[in-house]
Amino acid sequence: MKKLPLIFLLSFFSCEVIDELTDIEEIKGPCTIVLKDGSTLETTEDIELSVRTQAITYRDENKKLRSLFKDDYQSYTCGN
Repeated sequence: MKKLPLIFLLSFFSCEVIDELTDIEEIKGPCTIVLKDGSTLETTEDIELSVRTQAITYRDENKKLRSLFKDDYQSYTCGN
């Protein structure tokens, strides 16, 4: 009977992890991101958007992984 609460806890935490993984939405590039100062950032690849925090993750021209938080950008548009 002591195993039942342990199984319940493990299943609960695994659901939490799955929710975190489904928080990310992949958006097909190329994309243009308008920053708060009005300048734009162009990406040639896809971006990832955290639905929960609205943070954008992208690769720069040197293929380095970068992130922008909602306070850093005004909007984004993607696609051809």
